[in-house]
Amino acid sequence: MADILHDLPIQTSLERLFLAVSTPGGLDTWWTLRCTGEPREGAEYGLWFGPDYDWRARVSRYVRSSEFELEIVHADSDWLGTRVGMRLEAGDGVTWLRFRHTGWPNPNEHFRVSSNCWAMYLRILRRSLEHGESVPYADRLTV
Repeated sequence: MADILHDLPIQTSLERLFLAVSTPGGLDTWWTLRCTGEPREGAEYGLWFGPDYDWRARVSRYVRSSEFELEIVHADSDWLGTRVGMRLEAGDGVTWLRFRHTGWPNPNEHFRVSSNCWAMYLRILRRSLEHGESVPYADRLTV
């Protein structure tokens, strides 16, 4: 198994960051084209990235203002059963985002590309929260 891990400080409140990583509206600002679901443990999230990428996930961990995790249940085969999670920690003037995408079957090309994409998406998340920047979905992997 292989895991993607990224830690980054974001100059925002813990609550604001939690909403950005755990709610459909928040996820749409930096990751998904269209997300549906209810932020509670056991709920299903629709993760829509386009006609060929209509994925599903189950909320496997929800701790208000602290932790959110999705288990991917319908997606490309490499992503099936993986978990995308965020743990938040208040710091000195920042909130730390401890990001993980765990359970990859092996560190293949898709794993390496996804690791890079996550870094770019997380940068968009940080810029959105710190500077109010909005990046259209079609441009997110080129900024």
